[in-house]
Amino acid sequence: MTTRTERGILWGGLTGFAPDRESAPVRYHNGIMLSAEKNRTLTQVGAGTPMGELLRRYWHPIAAVSEFETSPVKPVRLMGEDLVLYRDLSGTHGLIGRHCRHRSADLAYGYVEQCGLRCHYHGWTYNQAGHCIEQPFEEKFDPQGRLKKKIRTVAYPVQAKAGLLWAYLGPAPAPLLPDWEPFSWKNGFVQIVFAEVPCNWLQAQENSIDPVHFEWMHDNWKVRLAGATGPYSATHLKLGFEEFEHGFVYKRVREGSDESDPLWTVGRVCLWPNGFFLGEHFEWRVPIDDENMLSVTWSFIRVPREAEPYEQKSIPSWTSPIRDAEGRWITSHVINQDIVAWVGQGTIADRTKENIGASDRGISLLRKRLFADLDALADGDDPKGLIRDPARNCRVELPNIGRKLYVEGMTLDEYRRHPFWKNLLQDFRWHYGQPAEVRRAFREAMGLKSRQGEMPA
Repeated sequence: MTTRTERGILWGGLTGFAPDRESAPVRYHNGIMLSAEKNRTLTQVGAGTPMGELLRRYWHPIAAVSEFETSPVKPVRLMGEDLVLYRDLSGTHGLIGRHCRHRSADLAYGYVEQCGLRCHYHGWTYNQAGHCIEQPFEEKFDPQGRLKKKIRTVAYPVQAKAGLLWAYLGPAPAPLLPDWEPFSWKNGFVQIVFAEVPCNWLQAQENSIDPVHFEWMHDNWKVRLAGATGPYSATHLKLGFEEFEHGFVYKRVREGSDESDPLWTVGRVCLWPNGFFLGEHFEWRVPIDDENMLSVTWSFIRVPREAEPYEQKSIPSWTSPIRDAEGRWITSHVINQDIVAWVGQGTIADRTKENIGASDRGISLLRKRLFADLDALADGDDPKGLIRDPARNCRVELPNIGRKLYVEGMTLDEYRRHPFWKNLLQDFRWHYGQPAEVRRAFREAMGLKSRQGEMPA
């Protein structure tokens, strides 16, 4: 493991040096020019690694509540740990070690009881705290349960919020699971989309604070994918970045606009430590292990005023394909395009070979803050963005360009005339592969039932 005296780093052309005094705390000096060792520090997520311990201080979305309506047990891999997520017959969720402590049978094939998950091999049963609560045969010969009392498997807290199941893998006491304002919005159609991506979490998260990529990877690439060579989109003229309690805000001015544009006055949010918030949807980059991540999208689309009041009975979830039938990366949708960039950098991006430019200022700020958080953790302090006071965890607002629409709504005719929102009536623009049943439910919620004169699916 890296010693703290090895963690000096070059940033913005200035070198940080560790104090000479042996007793002084040595800092992770911050910057963007990463050595191979610093790159490993930021990308390794296993238990006991610096970044693994940092990320374990936060709640992570790992599944959807609706997944457990049809199957109560799901194997998951999270930050290098093989686990099993379940919902027992009482409705309690648990996240425990994947293998039975008896003879290592796979609990992904276990079955739920009124309380806990039972191993299919010999019936040993574990509750959500990881305690073995039943050993059917052994109890005949050990009625005091001496063996049973000794057995415990790894277990982590799970909470349900906004249709997602969240896990916390860090030390007690756990911080509060953030109650972001959009989770309480009314009259909206929400869906959750997953994609397993074969690359490290950090190169995906760095995308969350990189405004210029929108111009080329989404706007201009879309033109070329359509077979045209132009015209290209408005170029970026100015970038701005501001740190706040829950991450960073990035701002931009493009050709044809000025500093009165909401993209400059409000901006977009790089949500700490591994999220992205664009106003009507969140994205999280959840590490599966060092070489794989789970992309999680939570999307809210306000129904037209004519469809109000609308109450969604169940939040659907689905998995987006990322490769086509020939094995090529899918490029038709926004996050699919992002994925092409992430995996194109390699399983773990080699940041020693980068040539950092002016557009990468946000990247430097993100890396600097990560190293500062590692220092805070080493000193026994909380890292950035944790919420521990319940009074501060009610409908927590984030900078949001579109809040008026999401809260007040608009008519279906206004949707159809809007230069951006009309596109969401035609397709789920973020991810490829929306299932037909989710599309039908969305159309019904939006008042787009198939009838003469209505917009086709």
